[in-house]
Amino acid sequence: MMDRYSLPHKVFLYFCVVLFLGFILLPFFEMFMTSLRPLEHLFRSPYQFWSDDFSFKAYSQMWETVPMLPRYIANSMLISISVTALALAFVIPAAYAYARFDFKGKSLSLGIFLAVNMFSGAVLLIPLYKLLRNYGLLNTYFAMIVPGAAFLVPMGIWLLKSYLEKIPRELEDAAFMDGASRLYTLRRVVLPLAVPGLIVVGVAVFLSAYAQQFLFAITFNSVKEFMPLPAGILEFIGYQSVKWNQMMAASIVGILPVLVIFLFLQRYLVAGLTAGAIKE
Repeated sequence: MMDRYSLPHKVFLYFCVVLFLGFILLPFFEMFMTSLRPLEHLFRSPYQFWSDDFSFKAYSQMWETVPMLPRYIANSMLISISVTALALAFVIPAAYAYARFDFKGKSLSLGIFLAVNMFSGAVLLIPLYKLLRNYGLLNTYFAMIVPGAAFLVPMGIWLLKSYLEKIPRELEDAAFMDGASRLYTLRRVVLPLAVPGLIVVGVAVFLSAYAQQFLFAITFNSVKEFMPLPAGILEFIGYQSVKWNQMMAASIVGILPVLVIFLFLQRYLVAGLTAGAIKE
């Protein structure tokens, strides 16, 4: 079989991929290089992309500059995991209902979920603040977990619904013929087959929860003990100077847990994203 792509097309395709990866990875590479430079050499003129004075001192100094940095990292992980668990608790039954049942207002509600994803959480900060204050939830983990999960549930429903629709209904019908209930069928038949899709949704929600912590943290929380890393990292900004190299070092350390989780679940993500792409 002849190759469907000619050599010029392949070269152009590879060029686009390299260019795309460059735009994505170059900021992270520069962030890493900044963490290795001494603070007094960061603003040299002319700018030097590579230097001979690189060191890892910032990675040891950042713990002294911000002593609560380990707590901030742990808080970010705790909030992201809690948001993911809470969101999935609502996403799974809702996505199953949308995938299997026809009911009045189904299309309208799905459209509303899609519209909600177009707006930032900043739009509702003031009413959310009033609600959390009235229920006494300010300056707690719940102030960041509950709103975070609420904003991510619509996205999770859309993602998981599409995956559940690909699972054959005949498998559920066979379970119903044996006397299984709807809940038992969902738990024992549907969810085991939907594990790749659940992982995709879980990772997407987790990454989004990790990324949105800053806005909720600086609005709903003023206690250091509950502060996540995106907000706690502001402590590297001093009155007269900003420790940019230590800030970049802390940012890299902060994203390492997320990177490890992503790499560990990579094969499941590929399986979930490609499921149903090939029609037998």
